[in-house]
Amino acid sequence: MPPRPLILALSGCSSSGKTTLSRLLRRVYPTTPILHQDDFYRPESQLPLRAGMRDWDCAAAIDMDAFTAAVKHVRETGRLPPGLVSKEEDGDMGEGEFGAEVVERLRGLSNEGGGGGGDGGGLLEEAAAAGGGRGLVIVDGFLLFGASVPAGLRELFDVRVLLRVGLEVLVRRRRERGGYVTSEGFWRDPEGYVEEVVWAGFVEEHGFLFEAGEVEARVDEGVAGRVGVRVVPGGGEWGIERCAEWVVGLLREVREGGG
Repeated sequence: MPPRPLILALSGCSSSGKTTLSRLLRRVYPTTPILHQDDFYRPESQLPLRAGMRDWDCAAAIDMDAFTAAVKHVRETGRLPPGLVSKEEDGDMGEGEFGAEVVERLRGLSNEGGGGGGDGGGLLEEAAAAGGGRGLVIVDGFLLFGASVPAGLRELFDVRVLLRVGLEVLVRRRRERGGYVTSEGFWRDPEGYVEEVVWAGFVEEHGFLFEAGEVEARVDEGVAGRVGVRVVPGGGEWGIERCAEWVVGLLREVREGGG
């Protein structure tokens, strides 16, 4: 029986690039399933209010029991729960901006150090080939390591990566997207929503990982190390391709026993 899959958790504020990065990594590691936390939102009518607006960016907005059960399922089987239909798999989400040459270069980086006739492309690739996709699973979500995440959920993730984005960039990206498809229709951000709800919620949940609780400041390496969260370098300035390079290198470290 193949070993259980490695669970890579990619988290970060809304519009930090989590889903785009997840999809690019899936092209680097073919057969890799992606479990999207956004597929576990409660109905809009059940969302709590913050600053007089529906709060899509808090723990209460997610059916955490169902999401945790799904994470346990992929951890045990390497496959998405049966019957799960992901709205996140509709649309491009920026995946098409990366050509085949980018994917091939990242695959080369993922295979470095394997040795010509030994590793043969890496433990993750071998495990996926032997177990029908059980080598690697990606979990993508805005609230995987936050202060209010239920006890035990964070520990289900083997590799915990947090992406950063500054407030100015966040506001611009949210405006450019125009809105979000939901299970009940379409959501457009009310005036002030990004600053008063999205950003405020991210700071509240993840400030403990940064010096003085300032999420645009330096990472508190001691705290981040204790909870096992790796924050992508670059202070939120890196593009998705460079973030992918860094994550691929991190997965190589884990594969080789150095992570």
